[in-house]
Amino acid sequence: MHQSLVFLCLLAAIFFHHSRGDVGTAARYGPPFLPTACNGNDQSQFPAGNLFAAAGEGIWDNGASCGRQYKLRCISAAVSGTCINNTIQIKIVDRAQSLVSTPSLKGTTIVLSNTAFAAIANPSATVVNVEYVQV
Repeated sequence: MHQSLVFLCLLAAIFFHHSRGDVGTAARYGPPFLPTACNGNDQSQFPAGNLFAAAGEGIWDNGASCGRQYKLRCISAAVSGTCINNTIQIKIVDRAQSLVSTPSLKGTTIVLSNTAFAAIANPSATVVNVEYVQV
């Protein structure tokens, strides 16, 4: 009986883990946003509400990430209380490596517009840890 219970707990831990997506880092950036690596000077590429981002090299996928949408949330930061308990959906419109403006930190998984960053974290933060999943 004891071995069966241990086996069931182990099985549950394997199949029902807490994480719902990948984990990475997110920085922020502000204007100018054009031109982008995805659609150049086309203003219509930006979604309503300005919840957009530039893809870091890990998710850039030779440009295939252009237009992809991700749900993401802040999970931690260097300073306690930085994260806001909120999940947002963003659209990839650019490549982080070729941004026109300078991100708050280079080399992150994703670089969020200032609007998107402020929706999940204190906007004065430079970088946060995020959980993200493509939708």
